[in-house]
Amino acid sequence: MKHPVFPSLPDGGLDLRRRRFVQGLALGGAAGLGLMRVPAFARTGASAPTALTGSVIDLSIGELPVDFTGRARRAVTVNGSLPAPLLRFTEGDSVTIRVRNTLDEDTSIHWHGIILPANMDGVPGFSFHGIRPRETFTYRYTLRQSGTYWYHSHSGFQEQKGLYGPLIVDPREPDPVRSDREHVILLSDWTDEDPYRIFAKLRKNAEYYNRNKRTVGDAIADIRRQGWGATLDDRRLWGAMRMSPTDLADVGALTYTYLANGVTPAGNWTGLFRPGERVRLRFINGSAMTFFDVRIPGLKMTVVAADGQNVHPVTVDEFRIGVAETYDVMVEPSGQDAYTIFAQSMDRGGYARATLAVRDGLAAPVPAPDPRPLLTMADMGHGGHGGHGGHGTATAPGMDHASHGTAHAGMDHAAMGHGAMRGGQAAAAGMQAHPDSERGNPGVDMQTMTPSPRLDDPGIGLRGNGRRVLTYADLRSRFADPDGRDPGRTLELHLTGHMERYIWSFDGIRFGDAEPLRLTYGERLRIVLVNDTMMEHPIHLHGLWSDLEDADGAFMVRKHTVNMPPGTRRSYRVTADALGRWAYHCHLLYHMDAGMFREVRVEEARP
Repeated sequence: MKHPVFPSLPDGGLDLRRRRFVQGLALGGAAGLGLMRVPAFARTGASAPTALTGSVIDLSIGELPVDFTGRARRAVTVNGSLPAPLLRFTEGDSVTIRVRNTLDEDTSIHWHGIILPANMDGVPGFSFHGIRPRETFTYRYTLRQSGTYWYHSHSGFQEQKGLYGPLIVDPREPDPVRSDREHVILLSDWTDEDPYRIFAKLRKNAEYYNRNKRTVGDAIADIRRQGWGATLDDRRLWGAMRMSPTDLADVGALTYTYLANGVTPAGNWTGLFRPGERVRLRFINGSAMTFFDVRIPGLKMTVVAADGQNVHPVTVDEFRIGVAETYDVMVEPSGQDAYTIFAQSMDRGGYARATLAVRDGLAAPVPAPDPRPLLTMADMGHGGHGGHGGHGTATAPGMDHASHGTAHAGMDHAAMGHGAMRGGQAAAAGMQAHPDSERGNPGVDMQTMTPSPRLDDPGIGLRGNGRRVLTYADLRSRFADPDGRDPGRTLELHLTGHMERYIWSFDGIRFGDAEPLRLTYGERLRIVLVNDTMMEHPIHLHGLWSDLEDADGAFMVRKHTVNMPPGTRRSYRVTADALGRWAYHCHLLYHMDAGMFREVRVEEARP
């Protein structure tokens, strides 16, 4: 009997094929074909990151074959390597980076999290025309910050095909965090499929890659655990929304192989240490669509930086890293010769894996992935929240768009005063209001009714797991609010979508139909995001910092990417101190391409 998804595979063959995707080949990448180079920082056993440095850097974007799963595929590479080479500068450096395009299509490089002039940001159509085939574009900018960042293409789906790399800026003054050694850990997701084919599948069936839907057996187990009534109510609510509580990731291990520094789990990238050393690990999530939950069994991790910015140290067992986020952690390995760096995907379908060891060739046990979690109505912001968001059963799915409140998205709330907003969180009791653009909108299939910040929530699948898990509430910058002014106005935006149609948007309006968001140069404003969808969205504002607030409106931590779990309402302050046209979008690649993207224009005040 043939398998219904892969006709060439007999029953049971999918499991074998899936394991191949999850773990990959032990050689993988460059070693599989002997053509693509592994960048020096990513070579197994590298005792210290080797980087491209200096005031002038030359990069060449091309295409080469790679083999991570036993099948040769074409990847987009930089200087012949995947990931792209590590770039390393010092705060205050003025750099010139010449990028040559040898592809047969346009390309680009965006310097994620780097504050620079708008015409150097690398977004085709906004800051420049893109880099055309056989053309060289020269980026010039001065580093006004330090920390862990990364760079990637902003053209088509090239990021998914391999065009991403780490960028480290060392502080000019002595670093407040001392380390004896460091390693960059760049996490990513690789697919043998053409990304355009993946996108086409999602547009036809958003759950194409979800092979973990609930079964009759699950229903029987739920009835035994919570009774007929509660089980039927739960199924009825999910059925009314035509959604699945197992839909944690649009794309998963059915097609993805998860990589650490471009190496498959079977390949086991290894970073060296000497017992007693303080080792800094710079984690970067350079994936297209994957949230990772990271831990190192047997080692505590002390988080010292988030999105390149120093934070007050907080010691944890585990942290979730959203797409495009970076975290620096300190570890002090001793007592054993090898430790596993374990980064499981949020949907628990697979993992990236690396090793810290006293010498190359060692390995430690790889933990089994945690059980696959289920979303609840409480996670969707439909009531039942308590503590860390709760898991109560919602009494209403909130699908009657016509009954919602009046529009207020994009309104100037300055006249309301800060007290009326309580740091961007609605102070008045009652249901969440929604913009008129969501009402009766065929591109909006659900709305959150009772969102909350949930900054102290470790997230779906991490609650109560017996480990100390990092939350946003733990993050505190080592500096005060760099601006200091209260926001002069509040801009509220809703993250919206339609799962079956695979449409994503802000306020129910996709990028092609949306007007730019206009900021006045020099103003301080508050952006409030409300997630009306059942997916977690990492939201990235180019060119400007996002200063995350707590529920009372106090400054917490400076970031360049803010994760928005389902059913949350979070706020951050922005200083419009960079003129120009800037991209503002969900960093899940296929969500961005499907419409969750806006243009932000920072303009001089009009007379």
